[in-house]
Parts: sequence; C-alpha cells; structure tokens
Amino acid sequence: MNEPDWLVENDGHCHCLDTITPEKEQFSPYRLYRFLTDLENILDTIKDDYLRLRKIVPLVRQLLNDSPWLLLSMLEPNPTTGWDIMTLYDEPSFPLTIQLVAWKQGTISPIHNHGCWGLVALLSGVEKNRFWKRSPQPNLPDQIQEVGEQILTVGDILCFMPSAIHQIEAMGNEPTISFNLYGETDFDSRYEFDPIQGTAQNF
Repeated sequence: MNEPDWLVENDGHCHCLDTITPEKEQFSPYRLYRFLTDLENILDTIKDDYLRLRKIVPLVRQLLNDSPWLLLSMLEPNPTTGWDIMTLYDEPSFPLTIQLVAWKQGTISPIHNHGCWGLVALLSGVEKNRFWKRSPQPNLPDQIQEVGEQILTVGDILCFMPSAIHQIEAMGNEPTISFNLYGETDFDSRYEFDPIQGTAQNF
C-alpha cells in the first residue's frame, strides 16, 4: 500500500504511523465478520491504544480493498445538517462502532475529541483536519491552542488517540465519505471546544 497512515497524538501532533503487518495472511475476500473477529482478538490481547492502531490499520485496508459494497453503499449528506451517518456495526456491550460518514462540501464540524481511540479512512472527496491541544489558563481551564493540520485524500487513513482534538472541513467540489471505526467511548471525556470563549462542553 502506498497510501499514508497518520496518527494524531493526545497533544494534537500528527505524524506517520508505523503499522504492523499481520503475522498470517488474511482470508480473501476479507469480510466484515472476519474483520470484527480479528478486532476482538486485538482488543483482548493488546491494551495499549497506540499498539492496537498499528495492528488494526492494515486490517482496515484489506477490508476496504475486499469490500466494494462499501462504495456502493455511499450515503448522501443531509442537506439540512450538512452531514449524515450510516452505522455498519454497533452491538451493545461490544466496544466497537463502525460507520460510514458523509460531509457536504464546505461543511465544517465543531472542534471536538472522541473520548476513545479511532480512525477515519477516506473513501471519497478531500478532507482537512485541523488539530488542537489543551492549553489551560488560570481563568480559562478549557482553553485550546491550534497545533497543525492534515489534508486527507482518497486512500488516506487518520488515527486518533482518545484525547486528540480536531475539526473537519469537507473541501473540494464533492462530499466526503469516510469509513470510521471507534473504540469504546468515555462520554465523560468527550467534548466540543470553543477556542474563542475558552470553554468545553460534554456531548
């Protein structure tokens, strides 16, 4: 694979991710149920989020390569909100959520973190991600400071540590469609941020 893999650390810094090639060749076609089983095995045996992501990214790439039905299932952004979600997998008491997410061109998300590890694989369009880190001040404990940005094109995968803060902007002349995978969310640690007011709110 020539497409780059990226990781956003908890402090907002983004760098290339050195992934771990699977020890054994995967079944082909690599179907969603096999992918979920492999993910469960990784979660059971590896507790470190960084190491988990290094092993998960190659599996995501194989799933996407072997699953043209994902492209045929493309959803359209809601014209009112500018975005929409199609949940592919979300089982109670299973710490994973898999979605397709669509953003209308020109739409900008709130600044937020996810309260869990996760990754986004871009299937269509161009997406800018801007990154922040917490920069608390005596009178503004939730102040954040912008760190950098990364533009994603089709084939790119961007991974997040649980406290990584980012904002999405759908660029270009077409909607963005992405395959999103999230671990178990700590909702007490999931926030939207206002850098002007220096505030944060659970969502």
